[in-house]
Amino acid sequence: MTRLKTRPAVDIQVEARGQVPRGAAGYAREKTLAALDHLSEPVLAARVKLTQAANAASGRPAAAQAVVDVNGRPVRAHVAAGTMFEAVDLLRDRLVARLARTRRHNRGDHHGDTVRLPGDRWHDDGHEHRPQHRQLPAQERQIVRHKSFGLPQQTPEEAVFDLESMDYDFYLFADADSGRDSVVYRDPRTGYHRMATAGKATAEPQAAPHLTVSEVPAPEISVREATERLALTRLPFVFFLDSATGRGHVLYHRYDGHYGLITPAA
Repeated sequence: MTRLKTRPAVDIQVEARGQVPRGAAGYAREKTLAALDHLSEPVLAARVKLTQAANAASGRPAAAQAVVDVNGRPVRAHVAAGTMFEAVDLLRDRLVARLARTRRHNRGDHHGDTVRLPGDRWHDDGHEHRPQHRQLPAQERQIVRHKSFGLPQQTPEEAVFDLESMDYDFYLFADADSGRDSVVYRDPRTGYHRMATAGKATAEPQAAPHLTVSEVPAPEISVREATERLALTRLPFVFFLDSATGRGHVLYHRYDGHYGLITPAA
């Protein structure tokens, strides 16, 4: 007699911030479980954060974020919508897409998947549902978060895969070929991915033919100068070579209107 194996139940941890409507936490748990239903890999942890903005005048005051640990690889999705239940539905769809990409990658069936090919722009992958940034006057913005970690040695293609798996706007890494601190990000002008490096790029990445590379090296400036540059531009982040440490840093806009700083660990 053959017995069917059932996967262990996943404990979805749901955190609610603000005036989250009644029933939304249970709905988020149900939808997240549905997104995980077809995974064959073990799910080690799953967390969902629901945030209801106090300012109801915001066009998308309901934000939902999920982080799932799939056999040691984190997968993340982040969306915003007019209502919390709509945000949870969008979160499920976005999480399903990212889990499917991870599954293809684990099977080895990811040629042309981690870096978008022509006609497969990230604009069409739900990025219009990302949360909106709060607008603060430049003089009120501060660096309220500083994260420092050892940069992984990766190819540009691997970095783009992690960028998409974690639903980030940018991803800081050490280029495996040159050893230089580098960043990959989504280029809003083209809809594809782009790479910048702390030194002048000598060639296009061989593993990622559709990833464009900036020929201009990152500017060598101080954190204060990077803050001034970010305040004067409409860019989501500034990648720069810190004049004090000689390492690649990223200063970025947070959703609360302040700044965050990411630096490599020594």
